Amino acid sequence: MWLAAAAPSLARRLLFLGPPPPPLLLLLLSRSSRRRHRLHSLGLAAMPEKRPFERLPADVSPINYSLCLKPDLLDFTFEGKLEAAAQVRQATNQIVMNCADIDIITASYVPEGDEEIHATGFNYQNEDEKVTLSFPSTLQPGTGTLKIDFVGELNDKMKGFYRSKYTTPSGEVRYAAVTQFEATDARRAFPCWDEPAIKATFDISLVVPKDRVALSNMNVVDRKPYPDDENVVEVKFARTPVMSTYLVAFVVGEYDFVETRSKDGVCVRVYTPVGKAEQGKFALEVAAKTLPFYKDYFNVPYPLPKIDLIAIADFAAGAMENWGLVTYRETALLIDPKNSCSSSRQWVALVVGHELAHQWFGNLVTMEWWTHLWLNEGFASWIEYLCVDHCFPEYDIWTQFVSADYTRAQELDALDNSHPIEVSVGHPSEVDEIFDAISYSKGASVIRMLHDYIGDKDFKKGMNMYLTKFQQKNAATEDLWESLESASGKPIAAVMNTWTKQMGFPLIYVEAEQVEDDRLLKLSQRKFCASGPYVGEDCPQWMVPITVSTSEDPNHAKLKILMDKPEMNVVLKNVKPDQWVKLNLGTVGFYRTQYSAAMLESLLPGIRDLSLPPVDRLGLQNDLFSLARAGIISTVEVLKVMEAFVNEPNYTVWSDLSCNLGILSTLLSHTDFYEEIQEFVKDVFSPIGERLGWDPKPGEGHLDALLRGLVLGKLGKAGHKTTLEEARRRFKDHVEGKQVLSADLRSPVYLTVLKHGDGTTLDVMLKLHKQADMQEEKNRIERVLGATLSPELIQKVLTFALSEEVRPQDTVSVIGGVAGGSKHGRKAAWKFIKDNWEELYNRYQGGFLISRLIKLSVEGFAVDKMAGEVKAFFESHPAPSAERTIQQCCENILLNAAWLKRDAESIHQYLLQRKALPATA
Repeated sequence: MWLAAAAPSLARRLLFLGPPPPPLLLLLLSRSSRRRHRLHSLGLAAMPEKRPFERLPADVSPINYSLCLKPDLLDFTFEGKLEAAAQVRQATNQIVMNCADIDIITASYVPEGDEEIHATGFNYQNEDEKVTLSFPSTLQPGTGTLKIDFVGELNDKMKGFYRSKYTTPSGEVRYAAVTQFEATDARRAFPCWDEPAIKATFDISLVVPKDRVALSNMNVVDRKPYPDDENVVEVKFARTPVMSTYLVAFVVGEYDFVETRSKDGVCVRVYTPVGKAEQGKFALEVAAKTLPFYKDYFNVPYPLPKIDLIAIADFAAGAMENWGLVTYRETALLIDPKNSCSSSRQWVALVVGHELAHQWFGNLVTMEWWTHLWLNEGFASWIEYLCVDHCFPEYDIWTQFVSADYTRAQELDALDNSHPIEVSVGHPSEVDEIFDAISYSKGASVIRMLHDYIGDKDFKKGMNMYLTKFQQKNAATEDLWESLESASGKPIAAVMNTWTKQMGFPLIYVEAEQVEDDRLLKLSQRKFCASGPYVGEDCPQWMVPITVSTSEDPNHAKLKILMDKPEMNVVLKNVKPDQWVKLNLGTVGFYRTQYSAAMLESLLPGIRDLSLPPVDRLGLQNDLFSLARAGIISTVEVLKVMEAFVNEPNYTVWSDLSCNLGILSTLLSHTDFYEEIQEFVKDVFSPIGERLGWDPKPGEGHLDALLRGLVLGKLGKAGHKTTLEEARRRFKDHVEGKQVLSADLRSPVYLTVLKHGDGTTLDVMLKLHKQADMQEEKNRIERVLGATLSPELIQKVLTFALSEEVRPQDTVSVIGGVAGGSKHGRKAAWKFIKDNWEELYNRYQGGFLISRLIKLSVEGFAVDKMAGEVKAFFESHPAPSAERTIQQCCENILLNAAWLKRDAESIHQYLLQRKALPATA
């Protein structure tokens, strides 16, 4: 499953710890201890008690589900008939299954060759989403058939078997019936053993109106008239392979499609809303290239005869990897050649790559329990980049990985309220909590580090061993380590257990000494904490694959070692005194680096003259920003380094710089010198803005388009005079139909005119939203509405967020945009959430959207008492699946407050001094 991306401007609040020079150490330790005391006094440092939970008993298990469902697209109900071939392993007079929001009408069990036994009681345990079927006599060991007739609701919660609203080309509102079962919602569509390790085959039939498309995991084998109604047909699908319940899917609705065959002969289709088949072609091309890539990489063929990719109107996640029928948000699948921007193409390519990787890694071999979810998601989040790099080398996608995944994971993992990659989960509400940046982005980052440590050849060999050994079965993390260890001969389990079984990651402190013609490096590792140095008794240790490069050959490692102790010395042979030395080539190792002052000084010219590779320039700047966030160096030092990026050509480096300046801007919105940091932003970004201009030049590509949008948006938001004037001119031409804005310029122009506009501007934007036929354009507008500054207009935007005009899954980004748009917006969004909590919670409860809503809305606060207010509100308005997120948000608020107290004055003085300098200085 791909979680829809958080708003980039709020994506990261990066933190840092380190063993700094001794004079600072006592001060930092005391400060860190004081902050931890505050966390404990607010009750933020410990996660709540786990809810009691038991997995299903093993006495009865399914072999095959024969399932027929008849959805009613007008009354929003469905009827179901289940006949499950089951194995009774030990004598029992009851069968316990998962069941939620379903009413069982009749149930019976027919032992093979014996009489039917009717169930005499259905005991629903709603809290645990289980039902116990009681029988008057004992079911003896052996096989038989469990028959259940039931009814359910096509809900509007975007989980289970639910309804999705769409508008026909003629403007009529209709509903499709669609599914989203991961993690624990197959039980809302039919009674089942809804655990990933309880696999079975499925024979699915759907009884649907004859003018609707009906799809499931497998190909259609029969379509015949339904006896009672000539407007209805029964569609039968082929039997699936052995699979987990969370991967079952069915869709009933109106769709067009485009199709092709992969070079391996698999039928690939992309289903789109009616009249938009053209918009499925890009995803079709990506999917057709991706299937053979994975087949070759894993050396295991795709096991089904077909794969469908389908765009669903109302969809909570980004996409879901149901075997053979992958569901997507429209914005994650549809590309309009004229109206889609470059970042949308890239997103579609990544999401398609992610979901198709799951067809092997997750579907063919499935995690044994949700504790190992990271195996699925971390792996798919890594290999999607490998796949996109293969299909689109011009995207420079691995550099983007560092900004999008690696740093995002480090931000979260530096908190006291992070969690290990492998986290013990039980109750369904706990499962939802771990669909986060640790499972996905840290998971992907440590696999990227592991791949680099092993080497591609042995990694592929180990993957093939793993997939072949466990196909159609379940596996745990240890099983993957065993296969990779066997293929590489390296101590994979010992190394990787330090990364998956404990939370956090290390800071490597390094200093250097020239000894004749050699360079002696002294390395030490400590746990990296958001609040300053680690203060516990026993500091965790990691086995860290370390790479070292020098200015002699910046793109290749001069030395590779495994750091398996707290401190070690290494000698680099033949390094001249004037050469720089850098750790973590390519920013691949999942750690941060703190250099001695002399080492750092020698690296900084490599930023200006671009002799450091882009991903290393990015990593260096990011580490320094994080050091400042934790108070180990002054934020002013980082601002000085940021000014060295004046010649920077690389999109991803600018993107990361922009993100960090965005975090600083949000922090300083709590002061009375917010305008001064905007002046700094304009100074840093205007040279690259002038070089790029507004219009594409011959020979430019994907990354130039991304960079232009980023830079113009940054300058426009900061109020850069000429950018603002040009944005207004182009917006006027766009609205009047004189000159339509290119898709890549729309976000920055919309953002700029709204931020510096009035009620009329907002009205024009809402009109454009209403007229937009494409969901991408609607989302583009929704994400920038929060930039408006007047309290009255902010209220109007918040009311709009909950209106019928905004799809349920997109309300979150509208409210989040308001919270991230301004200081007043943040307060208004938080009040709006409190005032409308019942409706919002009812809409998103038990899914990750509730966590995202809370995170986007409150994390920008920087006053201690706000942490207490947020905690108090959620104590009286519980949101079980967001408990960890709430803890993390409160911790971040306290960190922001500490940062502001510590550095605000020195930042202000620095910005004033810069202003006083002559313009040429």
